[in-house]
Amino acid sequence: MRLMFVYWQPENAGSAQDILNYSRVAPELGHEVVLYAPPTPGSRYPCSLDINSADAVVFVFEWNLYEHPGGDKKKDPPPRGGLMGIGHLNVVKVIGRVPRERRVLIDCDGMYNDATHVGGDYNHPDAQASRRRIELCDSLTDTILQPTPRPLRPNVRPFLFHGYDPGWERPLDAAGKEFGMVYVGSNWFRWRPLRRVLGAVEPIRDEVGRIALVGHDWAAMPWWIESPFREAAYFTDPEYLKALGVEVRPPVPVEQVIPLMSRGVFNPVLIRPLFAHLGLVTCRTFETPAANTIPVFDQTEEYVRGIYGERGAELVLGEDPTRRIRDVLRRPGHYVEVVRDVRRHLGERHSFASRLRELVRIVGG
Repeated sequence: MRLMFVYWQPENAGSAQDILNYSRVAPELGHEVVLYAPPTPGSRYPCSLDINSADAVVFVFEWNLYEHPGGDKKKDPPPRGGLMGIGHLNVVKVIGRVPRERRVLIDCDGMYNDATHVGGDYNHPDAQASRRRIELCDSLTDTILQPTPRPLRPNVRPFLFHGYDPGWERPLDAAGKEFGMVYVGSNWFRWRPLRRVLGAVEPIRDEVGRIALVGHDWAAMPWWIESPFREAAYFTDPEYLKALGVEVRPPVPVEQVIPLMSRGVFNPVLIRPLFAHLGLVTCRTFETPAANTIPVFDQTEEYVRGIYGERGAELVLGEDPTRRIRDVLRRPGHYVEVVRDVRRHLGERHSFASRLRELVRIVGG
């Protein structure tokens, strides 16, 4: 089967990396995965505009359907026009040439839901915005997937989409670390979970050592984003970070994420409040355990067991996150063995090959 993904194609984006991994494992399973885009010399992505050759089309939807997100708006290229940066006419072409039953939509951000507000986070500002997104999705396909084991709407199927590659794994060794804690990820509705972890660090600050925070918009809120969205999505407290001795660093290319995480004894896995409420997974859900570090989870034990297996519960921060972090620092050898078991579980249950097999089954009906 030839699957054609429709996505906005920035090569450093998490979902783009997932599509790249699908394309890598597809030939081993007798399939082909391409991105709907003009072929680009030097690109790692297999690209094609030959929509007639596709057996099925997979739309990957995130919040930013009509713009090209990026870091410094003063330097980035202007937003590309049209839906997902490919233009409305190209979307019409896809719809006209691929039967509806062979179109699938993956709703990565839980926006195919009613307007939901939780912990200062939300998927839509109001009911009207929710209706617009739902109507758009329904106009494209009857097959809506979300990367959560428990979708809220009855017509949505669970499909975790993001996956784990054992080839990412770095040898585990907790000794000789440059940092006690590292977090790599941009500030996008993540201040509250980060603040909870840092609050747990405060009583044992001297034991933790250096802390690195790497990503967009931690040093300051982006001035070009209008209020109140700026404060909701990008709130940060530079003075607090400075007082705690947190080293705020700019984002790094995707190929440096796992090596950078590997420089810390532990890395928190942070999920924005909306995603925690909906049970959504992200690419970082699966990347952190592959690094030479000890992941600690600020999610419920039920959620962690469902993704990482039974031993993953030993890495949950829980009601006393300071105690868990101190134990990780004092008994890193024990937690390294926990991570080994978590890796085995992820490799067996969440590989990209297993994901692609599941997606082919869904498309094939």
